[in-house]
Amino acid sequence: MTVTSLGTAPDRQSQLARRIRLLVAATIAYNVIEAIVAITAGTIASSTALIGFGLDSVVEVSSAAAVAWQFSAREHAVREARERTALRIIAVSFFALAAYVTVDAVRALGGAGEARHSTVGIVLAALSLAVMPFLSAAQRRAGRELGSASAVADSKQTLLCTYLSAVLLVGLLANSLFGWSWADPIAALVIAAVAVKEGRDAWRGDGCCAVPVAAVTTEAAGGTEVSEATDRKAHDCSCC
Repeated sequence: MTVTSLGTAPDRQSQLARRIRLLVAATIAYNVIEAIVAITAGTIASSTALIGFGLDSVVEVSSAAAVAWQFSAREHAVREARERTALRIIAVSFFALAAYVTVDAVRALGGAGEARHSTVGIVLAALSLAVMPFLSAAQRRAGRELGSASAVADSKQTLLCTYLSAVLLVGLLANSLFGWSWADPIAALVIAAVAVKEGRDAWRGDGCCAVPVAAVTTEAAGGTEVSEATDRKAHDCSCC
């Protein structure tokens, strides 16, 4: 009987890990700047949506920092051991974001505060809407190939930031052009529901579409078979 490893080669694992570290570093740097600009502009314009968007950037930084901590280890075994802790941090970040967005949306629907026009906010939302999808897609591809649920979960956090950018942009434009103050909080409640779902998936460890361990094939007299346990693991993996 011959056993053949079909898993990701060590050199490829190292390459993917380096790529994820770079993407996470870029995400953290962008979100730190985004948070400062959004919270400052939101305070000047009395915009709870802009301030909330800035706080979302802070949550995004905490999620990316968890993945950065996991992938700071050079050894693949150490990264795998840190994965569950990173996933729990990401899940809590999602839940915190959902809680804040919900409270903020309810307050906005109750008429708490009148936001003024913010050119800086509109430009920031449009820029984030253009940048975030590329960061999310690149990290998700690398995470799936490597078999890292935490990297995939963090890419979902970045994608959620894209949705929030769209919500913020629509809300700011609707408020500036038409005076529709209700549009942003309604859409924000939908985003909060998505955040709860993604947080639940991260807590359970769902979201990794690659098989994180080597597949095993057995060569017998009648041909080659794939291990039933490994095949079942592949099918159990949730995909986004």
